[in-house]
Amino acid sequence: MIRAGFLLLSAGLWAAAPASADACPKAREAPCMLEAIWSAAEALPEKKQDRVKPLFAPLALKLTDPKAKAVWELRLGDVAVDVEGTDYVRLTAATAVREYGWEMFLQRARDGLAPLHMGRPEIMGAAIEFAPDAKERERIIELMFSLAGAAESRTISGISVNAFERADFGHVLAERMMRGCDLKAFDRAVALTAAPKSLRYALWRARITGGAGALADDIRAGDGEDTSYVRQALEGYGAVLSLGYCPK
Repeated sequence: MIRAGFLLLSAGLWAAAPASADACPKAREAPCMLEAIWSAAEALPEKKQDRVKPLFAPLALKLTDPKAKAVWELRLGDVAVDVEGTDYVRLTAATAVREYGWEMFLQRARDGLAPLHMGRPEIMGAAIEFAPDAKERERIIELMFSLAGAAESRTISGISVNAFERADFGHVLAERMMRGCDLKAFDRAVALTAAPKSLRYALWRARITGGAGALADDIRAGDGEDTSYVRQALEGYGAVLSLGYCPK
């Protein structure tokens, strides 16, 4: 852990500046959107507020407006930011591609053989960047869509036998397509997920289409009980804040 560099003034403070009651304007979208997510977090019970509070720190550090940064310095006090550790999924993908070669890696992915017998969607998603060229990159992406397939007709306790991996493929592909600014493939991927209408995917889609600030009112409405709503908002808008909008 490292300290976020936030001032120690009013450590643990959970008082938010009042947010605008409309969409966030483009000129001040980032601070406005964080305020909207903060408003949703305030509706949570205190213990749950404490759980999500540290998640704001990485995004607050990316703000460029001095006044907005000062507000967050006061608000977050000495909240710590997690340092990213080794990306073991990426490391697994890189090692497998190197050891087996590209063709054999794809075959093992099709067959679900080690190391793709567990976490296959995530490992394949990480391997996209190791494709030897653009054609092979598209090939592995199409293979992932193919492996996700249609929902299996056989069920266990009413749940499709491949529902979980299918949803995982959808989520991994949605994130990759969002990063690659491919709207058509993004929509195709989101349709495979367990919650295609979730806030996270709406914000990721807005990174491609523009205008995430239009979702501010929906964010402020919050959930009231579930921290996953705030987590999704932070993850969704975090991509916009970290990567910027896709070029038009």
